[in-house]
Amino acid sequence: MDVRVQGPGPAAPFLSAQDRFETEYDLDRPVHVRVREDPDERTWTGHDAEKHVLNISRQAATSAMARELALHEFAHMARNEQAHPSHTQSTEEVLFLALSGKSVEQRRVTHCYQIANHMKDIYADDITLQVGPTDKLVSFLESELATAVADRPTGQGDDPARGRDGLRLTGTADPEITAVNAAFALALVERHDLVDPDHRLYDLAHAAAKDAPEVSLSGFKHRFASLGPEPGESEYRRALVDATREYAVGGGGKQAAD
Repeated sequence: MDVRVQGPGPAAPFLSAQDRFETEYDLDRPVHVRVREDPDERTWTGHDAEKHVLNISRQAATSAMARELALHEFAHMARNEQAHPSHTQSTEEVLFLALSGKSVEQRRVTHCYQIANHMKDIYADDITLQVGPTDKLVSFLESELATAVADRPTGQGDDPARGRDGLRLTGTADPEITAVNAAFALALVERHDLVDPDHRLYDLAHAAAKDAPEVSLSGFKHRFASLGPEPGESEYRRALVDATREYAVGGGGKQAAD
């Protein structure tokens, strides 16, 4: 496994992740890590016939999660080399199959990409959690969900999160995709038996579910957690189509119009 770090950031977290990853897996193509100055640069991985490319901000590359982020992205690279259906299936094709003939809000379409990413992440983290520690991942999931649940404007009355009509006031974090994110977090920790039933993640997830009654927390948790380890292409496509349709035009949200 060949890892090359380019840009204004430390190489140590990526080389440490390489050492961890190589205890169980290897990559045929070299990994080019490109550290960017832009603090808003999203961590993402690209692939071509010659190499994998990991793009990451300097801020993320110097954070306490840098090694874990690298392990996660290495796992995506491994799934890509395996031609795993989760990493070869076109999201655009799934959106066409799931939403053809429907009129759906643009924000819901955007959220459907997030659902597809969650399903990819389930399979990547099946690898990540074999080779890396779990405590930082659980803390990260808890922190991200707590931030999203708390991300709401001040309302009126006794409960500052609610307005006069008793409904949740939508903040920057969209409550419906927050509920799906909560379902993903629970599915991941339950799939790998990472937390006890009284962990704070469950309280946060239930709070997120109350804010988005049209989204089935248990339903999406089951969809993510029950993904088989080695699905066929058609099986995986069907699972993603069903999840997309459920969110965009089913229980996960009202259809705008036909």
